[in-house]
Amino acid sequence: MVIKQLLSLTRRSHKSSCTLITARSSSSAASPLATTATAESKEITPPPPTAMIYDRLALSVKSKLQKLENPDSRFLKYGSPHPTVTSHTHILSSPETKITTLPNGLRVATESTLSSHTATVGVWIDAGSRFETDETNGTAHFLEHMIFKGTEKRSARELEEEIENMGGHLNAYTSREQTTYYAKVMDKDVFKALDILADILQNSKFEEHRISRERDVILREMEEVESQTEEVIFDHLHSTAFQYTPLGRTILGPADNIKTITKEHLQNYIQTHYTAPRMVIAASGAVKHEEIVEQVKKLFTKLSSDPTTASQLVVKEPAAFTGSEVRMINDDVPLAQFAVAFEGASWTDPDSIALMVMQAMLGSWSKNAGGGKHMGSELAQRVGINEIAESMMAFNTNYKDTGLFGVYAVAEPDCLDDLAYAIMYEMAKLAYRVSEADVIRARNQLKSSLMLHIDGTSPVAEDIGRQLLTYGRRIPFSELFARIDAVDPSTIKRVANRFIYDRDVAIAAMGPVQGLPDYNWFRRRTYWNRY
Repeated sequence: MVIKQLLSLTRRSHKSSCTLITARSSSSAASPLATTATAESKEITPPPPTAMIYDRLALSVKSKLQKLENPDSRFLKYGSPHPTVTSHTHILSSPETKITTLPNGLRVATESTLSSHTATVGVWIDAGSRFETDETNGTAHFLEHMIFKGTEKRSARELEEEIENMGGHLNAYTSREQTTYYAKVMDKDVFKALDILADILQNSKFEEHRISRERDVILREMEEVESQTEEVIFDHLHSTAFQYTPLGRTILGPADNIKTITKEHLQNYIQTHYTAPRMVIAASGAVKHEEIVEQVKKLFTKLSSDPTTASQLVVKEPAAFTGSEVRMINDDVPLAQFAVAFEGASWTDPDSIALMVMQAMLGSWSKNAGGGKHMGSELAQRVGINEIAESMMAFNTNYKDTGLFGVYAVAEPDCLDDLAYAIMYEMAKLAYRVSEADVIRARNQLKSSLMLHIDGTSPVAEDIGRQLLTYGRRIPFSELFARIDAVDPSTIKRVANRFIYDRDVAIAAMGPVQGLPDYNWFRRRTYWNRY
């Protein structure tokens, strides 16, 4: 009897506990926390104590599956259980290049190095001598000079004193496709430098007496450039390779145009080409991206929002490569110099990286520098051992729709034929015989030169501005190095067959060049006859 009474008591206690559990669960379901949950994520009623162990396991698994299907949003703040396609460029590029595009199309790009105490901030513009006409050739370079000659807020003297008082450096340069104005200052003066750049680009006065004075300065500069033979030879190379096209014009322009450029020409050039979509504000060093963006919004308010891009203008007037030569014989100078060039690749051409490696393979050499027969480049070895040149240099120039790839050399007049043979032999050999060791050596040299080039805030800012204008983005070095490492001997042969094998050449020569072989001799040696 006692045992029967104990059993009945235990059954009553089980029933009361079950009713308590169900009551608690129902009250918890009515709580505010449960009302906010979705219908699918409601708590499952725990099984009764008399349930089998398999039922208990099944219910626990079901509750876990429900949690997986309807996870709490708090745990998905930084991740997701579902895979998505994401970009890891910001991880591979260190430090990250932050880019913001304003409503008017102006791009602001920065790379912060907060350990630095200096900064470089500048404006890179997708405009140069290529976008001029025959009548206005030289306006872009003239404007670069006039932009520092006073604004509505600052006179030329005040502008110079303000830069010097902060210990800064303000400079500019013009190329065939780009114009740049930049300032290198201490970290506390970045906003002042931005204010000066915005002022000179939007409020320059272009006074007539200063324009006439600057004409004389540019004409003297042209006389100085004429004495720099390397500058002259490449101007002539462009004029013959891209004759009757915009790339064939010089950056300085002819003297007749310099004498006739007026204030209206300068203002029209600014209104047409200094537009927000064609400009990049680049900064590097001790800068913060958000602060730079806010300052740019306040300062650069007068820029034109004309949506016409430089690429659209290039399509209207494309460059055309012409196989030709120009020779200026001058027996009064002791050394002859010449440049031989093939049509190269544009900035965005997939083979532009391979051409950079080919340039490193051809290399450079100078009698004043060490090395020669022990250098990696076989062309440099030939030149150094046989002493057939004073100096030589491979070059690879890129533009929006074309380029130039070749070799520039300076030599004694009686060595020109041997030097021309060595250059053409080594260039044509790239299409036939390329060793793995030479490619690896060239790749390593190219990567190290790229890294050494951006040592400082100014080269970094220049790299950011140029790449945004040419590629539309900043290519991380990890990606660039991967592209370089992908170049192998078969790639070199394929690209050489595309650009060198049986292709027209452009030649520019100056000095006592009577001993330089004629054009047909060069054209014949762009390929080898193999039977």
